[in-house]
Amino acid sequence: MSTHLPRDSPLPPDPPLPRDSPAAADQGQTAGAWPGLCLVTVLLVAGAALDLSRCGIVLVTARHGQPAAGLVAAGLASAALSLAAARGSYRDRRWAAWAAVLIGITSAPQAAAAGFDALYAVPNTATAVVGILLTVAVLATVGRGQPPE
Repeated sequence: MSTHLPRDSPLPPDPPLPRDSPAAADQGQTAGAWPGLCLVTVLLVAGAALDLSRCGIVLVTARHGQPAAGLVAAGLASAALSLAAARGSYRDRRWAAWAAVLIGITSAPQAAAAGFDALYAVPNTATAVVGILLTVAVLATVGRGQPPE
């Protein structure tokens, strides 16, 4: 069976395919750590957003100034640390992976300690889920940038 068109066909023949070298993934190598780094960065930014949302809830519902100020300061520090780790993760810094693992490990207990009452149920549940996903994502992408031996 011939794949060529007859000479009187109204369609032009297909041009030949370029002779490029196959991609690294086609040669059995890993594609790199870029998707994993992006996922970790997005999860860290999501964690910072959740910390800031809890700060907003504390400010709106605060009855006493001193405890509320302490909770807001802790939330702002946590959001700043998460954003710094996200920036380091995006730039593929080694320390950022350690910071992301520590943030992920401590997110679920932090959410549980804060309680799951009506106002905090959604941000605390989301923080626990993001923390677990962050820890799994970091541990799954460790060592992906190095070529196999």
